[in-house]
Amino acid sequence: MLPLHPDKIELWLAFCDEIADEGLLADYRRLLVEEERQKEARFHLAHDRHRYLITRALVRSVLSRYAAVAPQDWCFEEDAYGRPQIVNADPVARRITFNISHTRSLVVLGVTCERALGVDTEDFHTRQAELGIADHYFAADEVAQLRTTPPDLQQTRFFEYWTLKESYIKARGMGLSLPLAQFGFDLSRPRSVRIGFHAPLIDDPTRWIFGLWRARGDHYVAICAQRAAGRAAPQLSFTKIVPLRDAAPLHCEELRSSEFKGAPPPRA
Repeated sequence: MLPLHPDKIELWLAFCDEIADEGLLADYRRLLVEEERQKEARFHLAHDRHRYLITRALVRSVLSRYAAVAPQDWCFEEDAYGRPQIVNADPVARRITFNISHTRSLVVLGVTCERALGVDTEDFHTRQAELGIADHYFAADEVAQLRTTPPDLQQTRFFEYWTLKESYIKARGMGLSLPLAQFGFDLSRPRSVRIGFHAPLIDDPTRWIFGLWRARGDHYVAICAQRAAGRAAPQLSFTKIVPLRDAAPLHCEELRSSEFKGAPPPRA
């Protein structure tokens, strides 16, 4: 078992285009419960079925590294906002906090305990930034900063905002019931990230810590974690994994961070 500690946040990254072995994918499918197998079959596009299968296998196999629960035995229930919660009776399992994000080619799973956690990833090379979305849904100060960003940098800056905003609403666990325009990020200082709130949304900026990293050159990974009172800044690690097969430390370039610090990644 890997140690579970509130001062550690571990990120597990599975690159879907590197997982194609049919025997391995069949092993993944055997980990799923019937409801998950039926959901996989309902995806119309093959790449969506592929990503979903990897996502479920990643969650089930990685969580079993932290608690004495077999991958196929994990039980989840969605809360009022559709966020999955662990409902296994195992006391270690019930301490786990996890969050998932994915693009077409990357699935990211964040794991910690005893603190809220939100993770988001975006492929900023294959997706096109839509500034009209920012105009309608971002905070006014974010829109102003984005519009004054040089045109050749607007694509990446848009996705910096987007991933950070997604990580915050996921950490809050309330989805888009939190209006995106009622909180905003100040990215004006290099390598810095700060959040502010606008009425009627009420929150304390010092309650949260944020970070933004680049994975494999074309993906942003943003993290929002609840600050634990009286505790040190959490240690953060990245691991590249092929579920059920191998795992290795992964270097991700830190772009912005308010308080995270690096740590040795978990062992395979």
